Amino acid sequence: MLSETPCLIIAPTQIMSLPKPFKFIFLFSTIVSSAFAAEKMNVLFIAVDDLRPELNCYGNQIIQSPNIDTLASRGTLFERAYCQVAVCGASRASIMTGLRPETTGCWDYKTPMRVKNPDVLSMPQHFKNQGYTTLSIGKIYHAHSDDFPQGWSEKPLRGLGPMYASPEGVAANNKARGIQKETGVRTAGPASENGGDVDDEAYDDGMIAKTAVERMKKLAAGNKPFFLAVGFAKPHLPFNAPGKYWDLYDRSKIQIPSREDVINGLSYDGSNWGELKNYSDISKNSKVLDDAKTRELIHGYHASVSYMDAQVGRLMAALDETGLAKNTIVVLWGDHGYYLGDFGDWCKHTTYEVAAKVPLIISAPSMKGGQRTSALTELVDVFPTLCELSGLPLPEGLHGSSLKPVLKDPATSWKEGVFSQYFKNKPNVGKVLGTSLRTDRYRYTEWRKKNQDGPLEDITLIDFKTDPKAKKNVADDPNYKEPLKKLKELTTRSGTGIKPEEIKP
Repeated sequence: MLSETPCLIIAPTQIMSLPKPFKFIFLFSTIVSSAFAAEKMNVLFIAVDDLRPELNCYGNQIIQSPNIDTLASRGTLFERAYCQVAVCGASRASIMTGLRPETTGCWDYKTPMRVKNPDVLSMPQHFKNQGYTTLSIGKIYHAHSDDFPQGWSEKPLRGLGPMYASPEGVAANNKARGIQKETGVRTAGPASENGGDVDDEAYDDGMIAKTAVERMKKLAAGNKPFFLAVGFAKPHLPFNAPGKYWDLYDRSKIQIPSREDVINGLSYDGSNWGELKNYSDISKNSKVLDDAKTRELIHGYHASVSYMDAQVGRLMAALDETGLAKNTIVVLWGDHGYYLGDFGDWCKHTTYEVAAKVPLIISAPSMKGGQRTSALTELVDVFPTLCELSGLPLPEGLHGSSLKPVLKDPATSWKEGVFSQYFKNKPNVGKVLGTSLRTDRYRYTEWRKKNQDGPLEDITLIDFKTDPKAKKNVADDPNYKEPLKKLKELTTRSGTGIKPEEIKP
């Protein structure tokens, strides 16, 4: 690794003219310095938008995800990982700073992290300060150039390929494209597209993978460690992919999820799936999608997952071909979950299990592969984990904890609970903040007016032991008086979270 300290530059011809003791000292220090640089671990940081933790390696036999499955066989799969906010911009601000939203001040999809946090030390900035080349290709933060120049060695690359590939899709998108006056959200063409006989680079994710592989080969020829962040858009709306990925699935066999609009007693949570309504083939007044459209969208989502998985495969193949795999840590994570008609909902934007739970896989050359862990983990744990695995100093004030103990032993006792939060506007109430604590058995959620210290408006308690499908709110059941008391006490600590060392036997 190149030192940031000023040093004397000596030409090769000058070395030979040095006195013998100095010549030996110089050559020895050069060898040690080169060896130190070679030992530094690279990081391949793969972000995926709107990916549910329902891949083949997660037990969903319908989904074809062979490349992510292979990555899981090389590393540790986290079965119970959770985001801090189920909306892309805020979730990414949280993982990239290692701070919870109550500290970042980022709660929505559009607020750039650096606007709220001009002086915070971000993850790529920390690696850059330690001599790493840090690159962003695709969607890492929501805002295109967020954290540049602080975090990135070069300006982030975004928008490398089109959203629609077919002439019909392009025409429909051009016709529908605009900005909704009420929400400021962009409108677009149809919510899904079978691209037909096109190659992977006909869409943005294919171009992202192509560009990332090209940069990886250049990095492999260099002499500096790197932090390469690659962000794939799929399976985010629109669910567009080449036809060969649609052909992997039989639409007639797709099951329609239960359309229960409201879980018993769950009045505050749930999504209005407004994001989906920004697409031209979805009615703005829709409350329930019919079976045909539901199957079409689920089919498109599955195709998009397999398309994205193929791009992950291109990255992993490049790691092997360049020899980088032997000293590169790979992290694959999703920014939040996603409703696909579950409980009648679509999209995300809740504190609920479907939206808060994410995929997380960490593969490090020094760690055993093919592991799984049920330890409760959070995306804020990723920053300190990468620091420890890379041998970097741990910045002060991070809200997460290094997962290295879990990577060494997946059965390690970990956090007692993990947090997710979300702001929403409730009719006749106004702005409310949901703070949700997930423990081994429960999901406890408080809804408070305006902020964490505001008046309590509502409580939800789900008992997964007695209600694994999470269909009933038992907050008013007198049998849960004691668990409610403890969960309420723990929830007051949502701003910094619960550290592993604070777990009581």
